[in-house]
Amino acid sequence: MARVGRRAGQIALVGLLTLLTAVFLFPMVLTLIQSFMSESEITDIYAAFTEGRGDGGEGSEFVRLQWIPYRVTLSQLYAVLVGRPQFLFMFWNSVKMTVPIIAGQILVASLASYAFAHLRFRFREPLFFMYIVTMLMPFQVTLVPNYIVADRLGLLDSHWSIILPGIFSAFGVFLLRQFMMFVPASYIEAARVDGASHAYIFARIVLPMCGTGVAALSILVFIDNWNMVEQPLIFLQEASRQPLSVYLSQIGEGERGIAFAASSMYMLPLLLVALYAEKYLIEGIQLSGIKG
Repeated sequence: MARVGRRAGQIALVGLLTLLTAVFLFPMVLTLIQSFMSESEITDIYAAFTEGRGDGGEGSEFVRLQWIPYRVTLSQLYAVLVGRPQFLFMFWNSVKMTVPIIAGQILVASLASYAFAHLRFRFREPLFFMYIVTMLMPFQVTLVPNYIVADRLGLLDSHWSIILPGIFSAFGVFLLRQFMMFVPASYIEAARVDGASHAYIFARIVLPMCGTGVAALSILVFIDNWNMVEQPLIFLQEASRQPLSVYLSQIGEGERGIAFAASSMYMLPLLLVALYAEKYLIEGIQLSGIKG
């Protein structure tokens, strides 16, 4: 009986997880599917949906909803790429902000993590504790100080007002320190005996052994900054400097098909990261938790 009960519990858990997965994936799948529909078909679908929910109506039109295209077309994707050149311009803005943040945060976080993990200096532990406190704060708390600093430096309305605060993030230091703390001390001691400098030890011994952590950090930083909205709205006044995450809400005004197509292409980099870098992300998070 105990085995039957455990089996039933496992089946129920799998069913619940499957249901939750379907609920979370439904909006994304619907967006991808309807990006291959024509504008007229999408208009008919949502017109039927609206009619089916009218006051006093019996919802007879609701059965007309079609989640699979009658005819697959690339017209909406073509219209976004060719008819909306602003889309590619904003896409490039997102790339120009996200890539430097990833590269800069990896450089700064890896150097700081090595110092916290393997160097002995005064106030090391209190300073790292301050990093943790900063990481626990919602980023909205730091928007006003960052705005004031960017204003004093003359960086407002430029991409640097977003890139520089993004580079100096406490999360990357915390994550990579977890990996570097458990690099065997014997490796470092042997290198020091042979006369190796800290720069050599960091670049040739410690950093290569933390490759999984660096990969996980790159993925998390990419996801976080590709989807940023609040920072550009506050720091960038010029519309032409806005990233795609902000422009996406405007591109499909009055045209649902364009909105679905633009959203699908916006999700494409995230989907590629999820498909090809998933194992690095999972391994990085698991190892950081074990080593912490």
